[in-house]
Amino acid sequence: MRKISDLVVKKPKLIVIVSLLLLIPSLLGYLFTNVNYDILSYLPSRLDSVKGEQILEEDFNAGTMTIVLFKMTDDNGGKISPNTVVKFKNQISEIKSVSAVLWSDSIIDSSIPGDILPDDMQNVFYSSDGEYTMMFVSYEDGASSKDVIKAVKQIKKALPDNCYISGLSAMNAETKEMTDREMPIYIIIAVVLALVTMMLTMESVVTPFIIVGVIGIAVIYNMGTNFMTGVSYITQSIAAILQLGVTIDYAIFFVNRYNEERKYSRTKEEAMTRALKGSFASLSGSSLTTLFGFLALCFMQLTLGINIGIVMIKGVVIGVLSVLILLPAFLLVFDDAIHRHSHKYFTPKFDRLIDYIIKRKKRFAVLFLILIIPSLLLSMNVKQNYNLNSELPEDASTTIGTALLKDKFNMTTTHFIIIDDSIPASKLVRMENEIENVKGVSSMLAYDKYIGTSIPDSIVPDTFVEIVKQNGRQVMLVNSIYEASTDECNSQVEEIESIIQSYTDGEHYGYITGEGALYKDLIETTKFDFAVTNLISIIAVFVVIALVFKSVSIPFILIFAIEVAIWINQGISTVFGSEIPFIAPTVISCIQLGATVDYAILLTSRFKEETAKGVGRTAAMQKAARESIRSVFQSASLFFLATIGVYLVCSISMVKTICSLLARGALISAFVILFFVMPILLLCEKFIAKTTRGWTSYEDRAEPVAVKTEEININKLEFEEETSFTEFSFSDEDD
Repeated sequence: MRKISDLVVKKPKLIVIVSLLLLIPSLLGYLFTNVNYDILSYLPSRLDSVKGEQILEEDFNAGTMTIVLFKMTDDNGGKISPNTVVKFKNQISEIKSVSAVLWSDSIIDSSIPGDILPDDMQNVFYSSDGEYTMMFVSYEDGASSKDVIKAVKQIKKALPDNCYISGLSAMNAETKEMTDREMPIYIIIAVVLALVTMMLTMESVVTPFIIVGVIGIAVIYNMGTNFMTGVSYITQSIAAILQLGVTIDYAIFFVNRYNEERKYSRTKEEAMTRALKGSFASLSGSSLTTLFGFLALCFMQLTLGINIGIVMIKGVVIGVLSVLILLPAFLLVFDDAIHRHSHKYFTPKFDRLIDYIIKRKKRFAVLFLILIIPSLLLSMNVKQNYNLNSELPEDASTTIGTALLKDKFNMTTTHFIIIDDSIPASKLVRMENEIENVKGVSSMLAYDKYIGTSIPDSIVPDTFVEIVKQNGRQVMLVNSIYEASTDECNSQVEEIESIIQSYTDGEHYGYITGEGALYKDLIETTKFDFAVTNLISIIAVFVVIALVFKSVSIPFILIFAIEVAIWINQGISTVFGSEIPFIAPTVISCIQLGATVDYAILLTSRFKEETAKGVGRTAAMQKAARESIRSVFQSASLFFLATIGVYLVCSISMVKTICSLLARGALISAFVILFFVMPILLLCEKFIAKTTRGWTSYEDRAEPVAVKTEEININKLEFEEETSFTEFSFSDEDD
């Protein structure tokens, strides 16, 4: 640390210049980062539904599919000829990355009118009223491929009026458009709100710009290094905001520490050296709870958690290093401007509220106990939404197309069945008939169903054979009236799976895949993930707090309080009947715990410091609360403002809801600490003293206990060694 300190103090201008130059490769890395818009691609590869998707992609070039709904009537109500549809189909076929387009002419000559086609074929390719026809577009790459997204955009441009598209690839393309359009807006909103807040609460107008600038540089560094692994669109959407929210406190703390050292130092360089020395241990240590919160996400089977976790762990580490290296250099370079633009600042007071709560500490503790069971039950019953189609707004083209599929074709979800082609055709036909009779199946497209069992492949059009048969495998399409991720659809998938298994044996195989099967596996996977990651994050944070305070009781109290705050946060969604995305409980439980337990640590460490001075427990808590609660709410407010901008602007439901929960969670955690942690710590202080090494306890007295100078010095040394971790990330000014 001494070498870093010497470098920062001696060559701050060099550090500033180098930091700005490093933005160039970081921005290039950001531009070339691959963004994955297919959440289902993060499912474990061991699942049969995922294996089926891999076969579709590798053997049939159909890892993803777009359903095109072509209107068969013009503006005057006249019918459009099949030849016009064929021309449009051929136009789509020529688009780069499109591997095949399946329509009725792939099976029967297009000169045959749609209304005299066999009923089974009409049900697949034409709506019941004949207003729309449907074609299936498959691609050479996966649903989130840049080439596929470009191809979908070209298809949308080529579509005549009142024609729509649906499917995962279409949804991913629309998600990308919205993300690219909205992300710069809500980042700007978060930055502006953070600047305004800090200007009101800090001494200088220049300092907030330096803090946001340094954190912004750290964010760009982090996002620029993502090109090595790629990111999901969820990570891309929230990573910058989360990094700003969880690391800006470190910068505020360091600035306050530097300003404090300026009062006792001859030069700004001396003050900076002392600030760096005094902040290194606490800043590096304070980030551990947040890091462990993000680390827990890496244990999810759904690798989306690993994606978010790694990016955010990287972001916290880069954020802390930037605060310790870049921020000091910028402060030294712009020191004159900082002091030249000083002003009066707003300092909120909580003294009366703190005294009110302390006087009624037992009532608030009882209220906390009363809230535990209902908040837990409400959080357990929050409705979760697994259907990614519902993540887009109602006026999105894909949403309209999905609604049309249900209305016109009695179809909402498409299942793909991949079966061993060596199974006798007669046996396959029996299987197909059974599947078609499953409740909720609206139509089915299978080779033997239309061609028959006696016609050889050699006289069937090659285009059709190539679409449905490859490498000894055959693919079938099953259309369902049920929406993916619903109980009805999950039961339907299970029933079809059992039918497939009854027609296969050790020598043959069969898979069911597609949205329905993938969503079913997604539900089962994330339920397990939530339990595991929540437990891991709790244990990890418990160990960190236990080591910091050398206590058994303190981590239990603090973590339990934040867990109740998490339950309240999720329970509010239940009360208002709101659905939350399936990933939200896992993300919220890890991030809200890791990021906001620091608030409780700050109050507890200050409480310990005051009791070590020989002050009675009530007076110690009053002092500790007055000095820390203001910082808690300042930190929570900044986290709230950083995430609420996304909620206000974003159109993608998943990102919008996660940020809403994070924003709400930060404030709820702050209120829980003020109204519940404070009185509980005070009431349990005797027990805490017995279960915490180095905790000194004194009864309430009018005057502080007279303690020998040697004891004070020893206690002070012990406290500084034991709690340097917790002197962190909050702008707290000493009296």
